[in-house]
Parts: sequence; structure tokens; C-alpha cells
Amino acid sequence: MITAHYSKYLLTFKRPSGTSRGVLKTKETFFIYLKDTVRQGIGECAVFRGLSSDDLPDYEEKLAWTCAHIHLGKEQLLQKLQAYPSLQFGLEQAFLSFNAPTPFELYSTGFVKKKQPIAINGLIWMGDTEFMKAQIEEKLDQGFATLKMKIGALDFEKECALLSSIRKRFSADQITLRVDANGAFSPSDALEKLKRLAAYDLHSIEQPIRQGQPEAMAAICKNTPLPIALDEELIGVFSKDKKEQLLQEIQPQYIILKPSLLGGIQGSEEWISIAEKHQIAWWVTSALESNIGLNAIAQWTSTLNTKLPQGLGTGSLFTNNFDAPLLVDQGALYCNSQKEWNFETIKKELNF
Repeated sequence: MITAHYSKYLLTFKRPSGTSRGVLKTKETFFIYLKDTVRQGIGECAVFRGLSSDDLPDYEEKLAWTCAHIHLGKEQLLQKLQAYPSLQFGLEQAFLSFNAPTPFELYSTGFVKKKQPIAINGLIWMGDTEFMKAQIEEKLDQGFATLKMKIGALDFEKECALLSSIRKRFSADQITLRVDANGAFSPSDALEKLKRLAAYDLHSIEQPIRQGQPEAMAAICKNTPLPIALDEELIGVFSKDKKEQLLQEIQPQYIILKPSLLGGIQGSEEWISIAEKHQIAWWVTSALESNIGLNAIAQWTSTLNTKLPQGLGTGSLFTNNFDAPLLVDQGALYCNSQKEWNFETIKKELNF
């Protein structure tokens, strides 16, 4: 008989990380642990306070309920947890882990077996101009060919100056630039700002205006000089019909898939299916999970045969992350076969 338990864990940022929603110092997350007399498995339920649609007062109560009803099985529980996407993803991970050859070898892919890399973007966090410049230099020194810069907190002219400084040194053929506004622009000034940003040969901009304004977003996507990627716009959209309706109405150039926010693997694959039907491209991004969740996202991504750089470079942000055989080198994420997970140590840290 399978039993399930959960544990809460607080990840601490090495340096407070700025977004347009404020500065993050810690990140709360939860883990679900399955075991029977022979096997064991683990999954991360990475609720994102202030952003997840399941950031609800009864979240921990629902997690406890899930553990108490684990006998219902994965599929029935996933249906009952539709309003809790991070619980869905944690549950999917836990069952994959439970049924895997080892708790962290979730898929048998080239990423896991043959050290085949996944290209990723280097993330530039918001901060003062000098801090952002330092991050840019660090990522370039580390060999990243794609940079993603969070914008919307500094003076817009300063952000443009930073992008201009990169473009003066590197053409779009040499360095790909993405920006993420996290909804910082207003519908009235968004197009004008996009015209300014387009001068820097950007790959795309994520979520130029805040979510929940589909008519305004559709107009921006129709008239934009710069490809638009929907991110927060997808959060809280659960049914297949609603997903189809949203993409048909807005018609973005890209969507961003964050499994912890979008119903895990099943929810994300449904978004991919609908997007591809409408010729909308996509890539996958982590949402500040620990290395346990990041490992699951990376392994799942490696099954998708996508060539675009993914957003999976967040594993080194925390002081108390779990030691993992994940390695970022020359702008790519690798599974380091020279290193192994220590599951017993992780269980001890999580009091399982």
C-alpha cells in the first residue's frame, strides 16, 4: 500500500532578486513523498505566493487531503486538484519518481542518459543599473548566447540604454535578447514602448501588460513590431475550451510554459497541443523551484524535442538548494553523470 506525506521548505535567495512585483528574499515550497514496502518517490509542489492561482488559504489543507487520499490514484487525484496546478505537478512528479528506476531518473532521454544539453537563457534580474550590468557581464563570460532581462522596474530610458549597450557589442546573430516586462506596461503606452524596444533586435517580450485584459493584449499582439510571449496570461485557465478561446482571441507569437503554474505535465502538454494547432511557438520556464522540481521540468522538457533556448537556469539562486547533478555550462543545462543525488540526505533535510 502506498502512503504519502508532505513537508514544507523555505528556499533562501543568495541575493534578493528583483521583479516588477517586488524583491524576493525567500521562496516557500512543499514536497510530497510516496513510499510502499519497496519503492519511494518525491515531487515538489512549488506554489508561488502572489502569482499562483492556487495561492489559497486552504493550500496546505488540500495538500494534507491529497496525502490522506493517495489511495485514489494519480488520475483521479489530478482531476480533483484542477484548481491546484502546483499540487498537480508535485503529484505527477511523485508518481513518476515512485515508478522510476531511481527516484530522480524520471525519463529515459538523451539529457539523462547521454549528457545531451538543453540550451537555456541567462536570466538578468532587476536591480540598479550597475547590478544589472554586472549580471550581463557574468552571463556573457559564462558563455550564454541567449539573455533574458527583466524590465519594468527601472526608468525605461535606463533599461533601453542597457539593451543598447549589449547591441553595440553583439549583433542579434551573436547574442539573442529576450525581455520580460511581467505586465509592467499600460495598454495606452505599450505599443510605443514596444516600438522603442524593437530597435534592439529583441527575440521577444513576455507579458508587456498585466494579464486579464484580453482585448488590449489582442490589439497589441496584432500591431506589435516585436514578438509577444504570454506568461501570466495563462495562469488560472484550466479547461481546454478556455485555453483554446484565449489563444484564438489574443493570437500571441509565443506562450511560456511553467508547469508549476499551469497544471503540471498534463496541463502544459495541453497548452502545447493547442498552441501548435494555431501556429504559436512556445518554450518552457521554471518558476523558482528547488533542484528537485527543476530536475523534473528539465527531464520532461528533454522529451519535447524543442530547439529554442529554455528558461531553466534558476537552480543556482538559493543558498539552501538540494545538491543535484545539474550543471550549467556554456549557456546549457546538463545532467552531470559524474554526480549522483543523495536521496537519504534530502529526506533527512525534509524530515521524511
